[in-house]
Amino acid sequence: MTDTQFASLVNQHPAHQQLTTCLDIVQDALDDLKAKNITILDVADMTEVMERIVIAEGTSTRHLKAVADHVAMKAKQAGFNPIGVEGQGTSDWTLIDLGAVVVHVMMPQARTFYDLEGLWQGQSQRERMEKTA
Repeated sequence: MTDTQFASLVNQHPAHQQLTTCLDIVQDALDDLKAKNITILDVADMTEVMERIVIAEGTSTRHLKAVADHVAMKAKQAGFNPIGVEGQGTSDWTLIDLGAVVVHVMMPQARTFYDLEGLWQGQSQRERMEKTA
């Protein structure tokens, strides 16, 4: 079996399709409410707890809460029930745990301070979500 054939089989696997669908829903929800600086980290080879980390920024605590609520609502509507949501309210960081995908919506200063990209970057592959204007 060639590498291309193997990759094709992996991409057709239901778990991979489910991951892709979940990421698409998260991206759409973040785009809906104009979240900023969206980054996806592939951490599948680093932990068994999740496969992707999505990090995005809000422009204010109110915006951050609205974005996090919208992501959780859209995910739930699509059948990806959040396992947990942490940091809602006046926090500068909200986490939405969707199982294989964990979404962090942060204020820019919190993102800089906690540096999740730096923490997970060791072996991860970073992908910038393409924004469409």
